[in-house]
Formats: sequence, C-alpha cells, structure tokens
Amino acid sequence: MTANPKNTDKLRLDQEVREIQHGLDRAKQRDRFEIISRWATRPDDLRRALLDHNPNIVHFSGHGGGEHGLALENDTGKLQLVSTTALTRLFSVFRDTIECVLLNACYSEAQASAISQHIPYVIGMNQAIGDRAAIEFSVGFYDAIGAGRSIEEAFEMGCASIELESIPESLTPVMKRKAAL
Repeated sequence: MTANPKNTDKLRLDQEVREIQHGLDRAKQRDRFEIISRWATRPDDLRRALLDHNPNIVHFSGHGGGEHGLALENDTGKLQLVSTTALTRLFSVFRDTIECVLLNACYSEAQASAISQHIPYVIGMNQAIGDRAAIEFSVGFYDAIGAGRSIEEAFEMGCASIELESIPESLTPVMKRKAAL
C-alpha cells in the first residue's frame, strides 16, 4: 500500500513497487506470492484491503508522522494522519493472519512498536529514510523472502542491501517482534 498525499514531498513509490514486483517475479518461489497494490491509500482502503485479501505481509510505503501516525490520503488526496492507536487497533484484528508489517516510512518506529503487540514481526524506520535507501531495503527484503528466507533473514538482507550500495542508512530500519506469551 502506498500514499503520497498531494501536500507532501514526492516519493518514488512507483519505482519501489516496480522493483519489488521485478524481484518476486524472478524469485525461485514466485508461485507462493501474489502482490496486490493499492495506490493513494485512504483509511477505508487500508481496512478494506486487509479484509478482502487477508495478507500474510502488509507493506506500506509513504510518509510517517512520528508519534502522530502514518500519512494516508483523504478523499481529496491531501494528507490525513492515521494515529498509532487506530493502526494498532486495526492490526490487532488480524493478529492470526498477518505475519509481518513493513512500514517503509520515515519515523515509523513508534507505530512498529505498538503494532508489534499483536503482529509477530513489524519493521519501521527510526528516523528519516531517503528514497534510495527505502527502495534498496525493500528490494533486499523481498529478494530474500522470494528465495525462501525467514523474515529475520530478509530484514538483515534489506539492511545489507542498503549498506552494499554505500548508503549510510543501514541502521534506520528496525524490526520489532511480538513478545512471547
């Protein structure tokens, strides 16, 4: 899912989705994956996509608002922040089906921490992340997933991909794990 509201800085979300798709198309285990893209995501779009598709992995690319939430779009295409509390409540409903949530958005660590109360693996960003680093992380992550690697290994591959390109943001992605009961 992506959102780049009209009144925010332009991101290369189309390139990120293309690169992820390309990687999974060539993956050994490509038959295990189906990518369903949602552009200009509004709150209702997020809720409906989760209900309609029951995904194992949810990937959001866009802007983060730190403690204030994630930047989705309203009906006119402008920024609508969705609070951490609302996101956590939404994802709690899918605790038995979603294995991983990847929040490829600046300052999304707060949301990752909160959502990880319910979802086994949640990845967020602990500071601002540039387009190039965000795309490299996604490509490395999904290349590893497509090769049959675990989510932990895919996370490490995403970070390594940033570092391999000599981008100094390999410590920006952070993975939160659901606490064992």
